[in-house]
Amino acid sequence: MRNTGRSAASAWLVLLLAGGFEVGYPLSAGGSHGFTRLTWSLVAVVFFLLTLWALSVALRTIDVGIGYAVRAGIGSAGAALLSPVFFDESLTAVQALWLGVVIVGVVWLKLADRPRSTPEPLDAVQGTRTVEARLQETQGAAR
Repeated sequence: MRNTGRSAASAWLVLLLAGGFEVGYPLSAGGSHGFTRLTWSLVAVVFFLLTLWALSVALRTIDVGIGYAVRAGIGSAGAALLSPVFFDESLTAVQALWLGVVIVGVVWLKLADRPRSTPEPLDAVQGTRTVEARLQETQGAAR
């Protein structure tokens, strides 16, 4: 999928939003204690639906493989970084190192998705003249 300009930037912002929702889903699912606590279970379902919606919007412009990988990377890294804050979990230096690799990979994917240079579009007046000139040539050749 080709993405340029404003729509590409918007798609990436929505993809980042999907990643944020993807962080909220496992954290709230963890807080639900196996979906035995109603409030946290409902919050988990809402985050799950929001991440699917935002991902589907972003995938209108961003390639599926890139979009899904970025959302999953943000969700995985975010959940791993925030789970020690919300739960009685630890994050070792080795785990933090590999999370850093995931984050660098996500950034690298974003940088690799930059559009290649495209030819300058013809302005409307020049394009119109070209069509008119072709019509005149065609009519002249038919006479």
